[in-house]
Amino acid sequence: MQKEGKIYIDFNAMITCDLVLLSKTDFKKDADGNTIELKEGMNICVYMDDEDEFGKPDNLIACGTVEPNNSGAFTSCKWNIRIDENGIRHESELNNNHGC
Repeated sequence: MQKEGKIYIDFNAMITCDLVLLSKTDFKKDADGNTIELKEGMNICVYMDDEDEFGKPDNLIACGTVEPNNSGAFTSCKWNIRIDENGIRHESELNNNHGC
């Protein structure tokens, strides 16, 4: 299954080590400005701005699966992302052949 474009999130909004708040609504804009309709089970990549030790942009990135927010936390949030086994990494750590 092809993944949608990267969606900006705040990794500081983690509920658990692999669960992050994603959206209050069914729609999010990806990095290219496209509107993505969130659905349970879809695979997406998410990112957050970050820098390396020299101040050069090196975004944090993760991939995972969209799921309803059934965590009991932050009930105003409708959707979460369950981060896959690769975890959260810097883009500079990704293998160019495999990506996220």
